[in-house]
Amino acid sequence: MEAVSPMIEPSPCVRVCVIDPTTGWCTGCGRTGQEIGDWLAMTGDQRRALKAALPGRLATLTDRRPKRGAAE
Repeated sequence: MEAVSPMIEPSPCVRVCVIDPTTGWCTGCGRTGQEIGDWLAMTGDQRRALKAALPGRLATLTDRRPKRGAAE
């Protein structure tokens, strides 16, 4: 088992901490509240796997946002 160290993989946090009510994902980094809380306890492999999933999550969130200038 890999030793846990917060220096292995930097956090994906971008300091925009708002949880989307539909998905439960942070609109800034894409993690769930549980994943944010578990980050320091994760192994480097777990962190890298999670970070690999985040762009897809963030794209999903972006696709759901209303377009600027769209009629309401």
